[in-house]
Amino acid sequence: MKIGVIGLGLIGGSFALAAKKHLEEVTLFGADNNPEHLKDALQRGIIDQELKNSDYANMDVLILAIPVDSASALILDLLDQINDNALLFDAGSTKALICKKVALHPKRNQFLATHPIAGTEFSGPSAAFSELYFNQTQILCETQKTRPDLLEWAMQFFRSMEMHLEEMDPGEHDQHIAYVSHISHISSFMLGKTVMEKEQDERAIFDMAGSGFASTVRLAKSSPEMWTPIFKQNKDNILEVLKEYIANLDQFKKLLENDDWSLMHDQMKEINAIRTILEGIPEGKNNNKN
Repeated sequence: MKIGVIGLGLIGGSFALAAKKHLEEVTLFGADNNPEHLKDALQRGIIDQELKNSDYANMDVLILAIPVDSASALILDLLDQINDNALLFDAGSTKALICKKVALHPKRNQFLATHPIAGTEFSGPSAAFSELYFNQTQILCETQKTRPDLLEWAMQFFRSMEMHLEEMDPGEHDQHIAYVSHISHISSFMLGKTVMEKEQDERAIFDMAGSGFASTVRLAKSSPEMWTPIFKQNKDNILEVLKEYIANLDQFKKLLENDDWSLMHDQMKEINAIRTILEGIPEGKNNNKN
């Protein structure tokens, strides 16, 4: 089997390593816009050969693991070039636009829209590891539009990594992910920005930063090249979430201004109930969700 991976960072590189671990007689081809990433992936054995445009038609599976704006721009050209029995799946954090983009393509049934809810704050081939997806959720969108035999192969591949499969409408996916992922990254970026602007003494930040601050701001190390297109594509949902989030922050500010400690305590107590929700989420080797 020949598998091509376009984008050799954390997500694509980890899929390549997982394929080597869980599939038999597989050869991994890879491509990346960054020549250093391609070189690094070859040296690390993440891929076996460089993937060239002329190789697309020879692939049994193509994995698209690049920023969502680039993926949307490339997807139709890839569908044009793959052979009639190949599967193409993406791994982007937004799903509505790419599903709309491929809707009328003659090879629509060879595409599967996926979103692995897994990641770390690190990027590049050096961040990839074969167990990234262990015990994590893989969201699948519009599975009814993917050819049954190709869908079955993909599901077996994901299950071999012990991923939890969930089907979701693309629009609902983008709405929900704005709450549980995108707002978390915005909060982390803005907390990091606020602290850096207010506290000029970097050594003081380092000395005083406890585990709470470190875990909260950790996502601020995430790649702007990946996250700016995500925020752009999911703008409407994110704006809606931000309105609610800012309103809650403003209400908390008023509790402070009014010395309303009793109501503050009661609200935090209610919010503590989120632990019962989080306890049901499977834990893998990482806890940063893309």
